[in-house]
Amino acid sequence: MGFMYHISEICEVSSKRKSKKHKTMQTVEIKVKMDCDGCERKVRNAVSSIKGVKSVEINRKDSRVTVTGYVEKSKVLKKVQKTGKKAEIWPYIKYNLVSNPYAVGVYDKKAPSGYVKIDPQALQIPNTPSEIFTSMFSDENPNACSIM
Repeated sequence: MGFMYHISEICEVSSKRKSKKHKTMQTVEIKVKMDCDGCERKVRNAVSSIKGVKSVEINRKDSRVTVTGYVEKSKVLKKVQKTGKKAEIWPYIKYNLVSNPYAVGVYDKKAPSGYVKIDPQALQIPNTPSEIFTSMFSDENPNACSIM
């Protein structure tokens, strides 16, 4: 009984070990308002100091910071906010990826050119039943209805 008890304790201890979570490689995009080279340098140095960061790209014109590496969005966002800059997760999506870019609440005058706000209303999947039925009897498409 002593030998079996000893073996069961060893197995029990090994199963209680916490397995380390491996972070996945990801790209984090953050919107940060930067006016000068000093602001850009400050943000770049802050983000580069995070463990796991592989590359940092800054586009001052779009007010966007792109961080690639084994990092978490929340940690990158907090680090940028500690610099004193107002920062948020990138709230825009490319204009051509949206089925309805002029939906209410989607079009944003402050968005960089070629981008609109991310909104579930604008991200309607093409060829869904609602879209099929609305285009089935369209006056703009002469082949839409064969009954007429």
